[in-house]
Amino acid sequence: MLVVMIFLLLPPILMILWRFFKGPDAANRILALDTLSILVIALLTLLSLFYQRSIYLDVALIFAVIGFAGVILFSRFLEKGV
Repeated sequence: MLVVMIFLLLPPILMILWRFFKGPDAANRILALDTLSILVIALLTLLSLFYQRSIYLDVALIFAVIGFAGVILFSRFLEKGV
């Protein structure tokens, strides 16, 4: 069951990566980055359950904090128009 869930996350990740690289403007790329970080956190959580290792949960937590800060940073950068 976990393997199926992991494989179900791969197509959305690939589609969002496509949106991140081919996005029409910077705002769409930031939204894709935020969505991608959420899906990677979900993937790391599923891998933690699959391999029964808690280190993946630690990495997911750190990635969540850094991903949130990154999206805020890029949004502020776009807002100022630098």
